[in-house]
Amino acid sequence: MIAIREPKDFAEVFKYLGELRREVGTAEFLRICFNLGKEPSAAGTWWKLCLVLGAASGLFVLTMLITVGHASFNTSSDGINWGIAISTYVFFALTSSGLTMIAALPLVFGFRQFQPVAKRCIYLAIITLVAGFSVLALELGHPFRMLWAMPTGMQVQSPMFWMGVFYSIDLVLLIWKFYLIWQEDWDSPLAHLLGAASFVCVIFASGMLGMVFGSVAMRPMWFGSFTSIYYMLTAALSGAAAIVVTSYMAYDFNRNRMPEPLKALAESPDLPKVFATLIGIALVMILTRFWTGLWSNLDGMEGFHALVRDPLFHAEVWLGLALPFWMMLSPSMQTQPGKQLIAAFLVLGAMFINRYEFIVGGQIVPMFKGNWVSSLISYTPSLTEWALTVFGFAMALGLYALGEKVFHLSAVPDQAVYPEPAKA
Repeated sequence: MIAIREPKDFAEVFKYLGELRREVGTAEFLRICFNLGKEPSAAGTWWKLCLVLGAASGLFVLTMLITVGHASFNTSSDGINWGIAISTYVFFALTSSGLTMIAALPLVFGFRQFQPVAKRCIYLAIITLVAGFSVLALELGHPFRMLWAMPTGMQVQSPMFWMGVFYSIDLVLLIWKFYLIWQEDWDSPLAHLLGAASFVCVIFASGMLGMVFGSVAMRPMWFGSFTSIYYMLTAALSGAAAIVVTSYMAYDFNRNRMPEPLKALAESPDLPKVFATLIGIALVMILTRFWTGLWSNLDGMEGFHALVRDPLFHAEVWLGLALPFWMMLSPSMQTQPGKQLIAAFLVLGAMFINRYEFIVGGQIVPMFKGNWVSSLISYTPSLTEWALTVFGFAMALGLYALGEKVFHLSAVPDQAVYPEPAKA
């Protein structure tokens, strides 16, 4: 491998890009930018794919919103108010929260064996939160009204207000924390203070996101303080799955290409044990939630009976959670790279289904229904909503690929020179 020094500010990055453009010419410079490097790489492949998908899906969504408006979404004020776009936002926001929680293991609580994933966790937490905010902004009818409506309206009794406040603060703290790590400041008093503040903030942010739904008394399938705890714990699971997948993605899914500190962590049972614990907690919470919902005869709980008959629910529970739980508990499988990847991908898929099932499933029972309503509300995402979901994932994965080329996300403290990521 070729040893290269990581740039320490964006001035160095732009200086290098300017010199490269003058050296190779504009046409070749654009080709290098599109390929994300002079030579083929795993990050470059993801970057090109996400650039094309993101541009196509984003342009389609903008065209539909400009020409048709919010009617291009299969949501309505008298049926499903929040569809797959909101569940995608929740998926990204909680994944960001979970990544911050995983980063807190070495940065706040001193579990130094997890340091090789700390920088990647912080960067991923930033870009997943940005992707979630972008999806949410395009789902809203007038997103720019937030710029003056929130500070002037000051709806301090609304969990949605505090969710926005805490996630905005969280984003600022994450960027600040990442900048300090970028400058190789891991252990200063300021770095420790920012790590602790970010951890506390993300607990409040994910809890308030849960309260947005848990405080809606007219939706019995959401209502209750359980929702906040449910969101915080499943957020940690999403973050653990995301860091496993992206750590392997950076090295073309080949553990042998990883730097030694990251490879040692991937080969140890520490991360799989944390992963298995979080899967087990989530599995118990989901099953007990459904058990209670199926047992209850409270009006409005009928949606649980519909959801438990949905094949997606069983794919989520048995394929996306129970199977990875068994794999990560097994000493013979928990350290195998293929098994770790399969478990992480299955969990991420299960969490995406879970967010969709929770958001949409909580609305399929009509409010204020009488004898004239004999069925549940049906919902199928429109093409615009699917395109918006694709746009969110393309943005997150594309920004991650860019980060792998600009930053050394597997860095650990006191490491001034890092091995260049291996070529695909």
